[in-house]
Amino acid sequence: MSKILMCPPTYFGIEYVINPWMDMANQVDKNTVSKQWNNLKDTLEEAGAEIELIEPQPSLPDMVFTANAGLLRDNVFIPSRFKFSERQREMRYWIEWFQNAGYEVREIQTDLPFEGAGDALSGKVLFGGYGFRSSKESYKEIEEILSSEIIPLHLVDDRFYHLDTCFSPLNEESAILYEGAFDDESVQLLKEHISYFSVPEEEAARFACNAVVINKNVILPTDCPETEKHLQSIGFTTFAVDMSEFLKSGGAAKCLTLKLF
Repeated sequence: MSKILMCPPTYFGIEYVINPWMDMANQVDKNTVSKQWNNLKDTLEEAGAEIELIEPQPSLPDMVFTANAGLLRDNVFIPSRFKFSERQREMRYWIEWFQNAGYEVREIQTDLPFEGAGDALSGKVLFGGYGFRSSKESYKEIEEILSSEIIPLHLVDDRFYHLDTCFSPLNEESAILYEGAFDDESVQLLKEHISYFSVPEEEAARFACNAVVINKNVILPTDCPETEKHLQSIGFTTFAVDMSEFLKSGGAAKCLTLKLF
């Protein structure tokens, strides 16, 4: 069974602007936020996941996006180094949670930004997105910690500021992604390392690739019919969940989860 870390959206809201989706004039509806988050949690459990929770903290609205806490491989947790000060105050809570849960916490020594499982995703190899939130150079130290090669992927469309907004490995061999989010060299690297389906731009903009994969189940945002059709054609069961309130902050299903195993 997969185990996933989530954070209740008690303090979630648009309190600042750090990506193109955020707009102080486009605030979230708290009741809808709660319904959508609970529906996602219920759907993940229905798909076979066990959910762990971290306690939300006042004045940390983006703590709900647990994917950005850090990178987890086996029992090693590498905390993020957030680019923006608005999120840097989260780190003490993530580190404390993983220490208390018995993980080996290995902080990177560089001051360069690295934003965890938002930008570092596993297929057969580890892919590392850079360009907006994580630095390409930060992956050198992470490669040493994990004794694992990281394939760097350059993100060039600021709507897709984290790798997990435009790329979702389905297993070690295949993925869904949006080619337009990457430069030409990165597209070539992807072709060399994984088989993929490139989702239509309009579905990419609905965060079709910000999906959670649990065995043969894929949980993704609503209104992504071509992506769902492809996934079903290759043997996956799809669960479409309304993520409209979280999309106002530039996040969806994957952003709201961190797979523990």
